[in-house]
Amino acid sequence: MPERAADALLADKGYDTNAIRDDLKHRGIRAVIPPRSNRTTAIRWNRRDYKQRNRIERTFGHLKINRAVATRYDKLARSFLDTLHLALIRRLLRFVNST
Repeated sequence: MPERAADALLADKGYDTNAIRDDLKHRGIRAVIPPRSNRTTAIRWNRRDYKQRNRIERTFGHLKINRAVATRYDKLARSFLDTLHLALIRRLLRFVNST
């Protein structure tokens, strides 16, 4: 699979450090990280983009219902990707059957 450079990094307050922000800026990646409450300088971040993080985390939570995805028994990346595809198809079929 071809790799694509990330446009932005969505992370929680635990990743709010100057080192991480500087590294992302150096690599041309936008940091969407809310500032910690004890930060002395104000940092701007995009709240609308940060809301997407919740959707991503919920999707991973649903995928981890499948034991093979949660524990990653597959040693090969291709096999694991196939397992992810099957888990996603299974999840999507729930929506197709309900309509």
